[in-house]
Amino acid sequence: MTRDDHEANHDHDAYQDDRARERTDQPDDDSVPDPTDHLPDGVHASGPSAQPVTGGRDPTRVTDGGQTLGELDDAALDRGPLERWVERSIQHPERVYRSMFYVVTIFFLITTLFPFYWLLMVALTPEGNLQDIVFTPNGFNPGAFIEVFEVLPFHWYVFNSFVIATASTVIVLVVGSLAGYAFGRLDFPGKTPMMLLVLVVSFFPPAAFFIPLNDLFNTQFAILEPITGDGSLYNTPGAMVLPLSAIFMPLTIFILTTFYAQIPDGLEDAARVEGTTRLGALFRVIIPLSAPGVATAGVLTFIAVYNEFFFSFLMTDGQPENWAPILEGILGYQGQYEILFNLMAAASIIGVIPVAILVVVAQEKIVSGLTAGALKE
Repeated sequence: MTRDDHEANHDHDAYQDDRARERTDQPDDDSVPDPTDHLPDGVHASGPSAQPVTGGRDPTRVTDGGQTLGELDDAALDRGPLERWVERSIQHPERVYRSMFYVVTIFFLITTLFPFYWLLMVALTPEGNLQDIVFTPNGFNPGAFIEVFEVLPFHWYVFNSFVIATASTVIVLVVGSLAGYAFGRLDFPGKTPMMLLVLVVSFFPPAAFFIPLNDLFNTQFAILEPITGDGSLYNTPGAMVLPLSAIFMPLTIFILTTFYAQIPDGLEDAARVEGTTRLGALFRVIIPLSAPGVATAGVLTFIAVYNEFFFSFLMTDGQPENWAPILEGILGYQGQYEILFNLMAAASIIGVIPVAILVVVAQEKIVSGLTAGALKE
């Protein structure tokens, strides 16, 4: 072996000894500290920064819509107040219903009950203190409700309106029941065009009929002299009952037609088998079974005629003995030089009482009549 071979072997052995020494000096894997041991649970190091992990999931995962959770959070932050309100409303619909109830209640109180409250405040305030009313009466004068009948015979105006409204309601219900029975339960040629004609007539304004009716009712007829004296209908109940009945007749016919058509034919046939006529079946079977519709039509007609002013103002001279209605009486407290606002307010409250009593008594029939047919089972 030459000298060069000995030197090569020596260098190789030295290299192997150095490699063995390095392996001996290197610590075990278990003894090497984990650089992520100091991080809290649920967080791992990824790249230069650590990201939190919820439930072992990557927050930057792609959702079904192709957006990451981070992008969804940013979109939620970008929503406006209206969008956030809509989202909360969808999640909690009971809050929406409660809010709608409060809004409707407040609207009803402001638009319906507050005017009556203000009338009461005006009626209870003495005449000279009306300009200082806020939300309570400036003074206390309940005697205005008695003074109403002392200044004018206001009770006669109320009586006139009550009689005219009752007579008009009876005529409308009788004629409307016959027409409703014919349109609702019988088949005859021209039924649909006639029904449409009735509805079209109801759309005409009352003022369109005044000139011909005023000319007719001021004409003297010999046949009317035993009843009216001068032969004309002016200053008589007929001057108001006839046109008002004709004006409110189409609505009654439409309501009663709908109700009468819903009565089963077998009930009417059974009544006719027992010996009654068609007219008897109408008044004994059909009308009692359609009581909600009849009550609704009657109450609506009574209230409308009771509060009517146009024909009553033009067909009478405003005197209670000539059948002037209640609105003429309320306007009677308005003189040439002064207006008795407290008496007008008191008279208005008194005039509302009969209508309020009627509505309270018939409210169940009215509600059932207005909502009939709204739902089908």
